[in-house]
Amino acid sequence: METADRLEPCLALYMIVAWRTLFVTMFGRIYPDLDCEFIFTREEWQAVHLVLNQTSLPKIPPKISEIIPMIARLGGHLGRKNDSPPGPKSIWIGLQRMRDFILVLDAIKNAQCIPSEDIPICV
Repeated sequence: METADRLEPCLALYMIVAWRTLFVTMFGRIYPDLDCEFIFTREEWQAVHLVLNQTSLPKIPPKISEIIPMIARLGGHLGRKNDSPPGPKSIWIGLQRMRDFILVLDAIKNAQCIPSEDIPICV
């Protein structure tokens, strides 16, 4: 980060992250009734749904107005009755945590049977 040649790629990456965070935040406010697969992949919304609801996945993807508050909850937004809509910070943190959950679910899907006395994981 001492020269412009090193700083420019870093800033470019930060700009992409900031754009997606603001896009998700504002798109959720403007178009709440669209299908969430319009801006999230199947793996993204399924990971969030599994972690927060701990139920089987719905057959049809939820609306954006349902998935954005879930992601915001991962980022620390409380979502109380009189709270304002989630902001970029809680969405940003929620998107990071969502990515972690996707990695874990992928690891579980790809894992061989790992014998353990406490928790057997076989897929």
